[in-house]
Amino acid sequence: MGSFANGQNGSELGIQMPAMGSSAVPEPPTTSVAPRCPRLDMAMVATRAAALVMALLSMSLMVSAKQRGSLIIFGIEIPLYAKWSLSDSLKSLVGISAAAAAYSLAQLLSIAYKALKKVPVVSSRRYAWMLLAGDQVFAYAMLSAGSAAAAVANLNRTGIRHTALPNFCKPLPRFCDLSAASIACAFLSCAFLAASAVIDVIWLSNL
Repeated sequence: MGSFANGQNGSELGIQMPAMGSSAVPEPPTTSVAPRCPRLDMAMVATRAAALVMALLSMSLMVSAKQRGSLIIFGIEIPLYAKWSLSDSLKSLVGISAAAAAYSLAQLLSIAYKALKKVPVVSSRRYAWMLLAGDQVFAYAMLSAGSAAAAVANLNRTGIRHTALPNFCKPLPRFCDLSAASIACAFLSCAFLAASAVIDVIWLSNL
């Protein structure tokens, strides 16, 4: 009976036994970990913080752009009232600036959370691709909104040629100055978002 038990083949029982005397231990599966790049982390924080500040400034300056004045044409005094919400292009700039600020703030909060957890800021290639897509989308959106608003601001400053309508910025200087400052901040926010996209590409090349 004993010889029969000792001679049983392990395959008949459906159990695979390691060879006797073998000291091989199965190694745990390895997972790829994103490299730690402190300089890239700091650059990412700096560009996103700058994009957030510029987007908030663009939105706040444009929201405060309103003024009353008067314009004299052919001896007739015409009352004027300028406000950002009266122009579709300026309203678009405010909305896109708010969205870009929210996006940048969300990315900064994500970076802060990962820093507390002591994990890489960019954990995988998929996440890096998502960051690259988001940065490009908002950079192009800020560029488009800023360009449309700049066309309106330029029209207000130069007036309409070949007509008797003069420069509207003369009776409404505060409105034009705030609009110009807001548009400048929008272009700066676009530049910082584009810089963030470049950093995303560098992350992708390192992963």
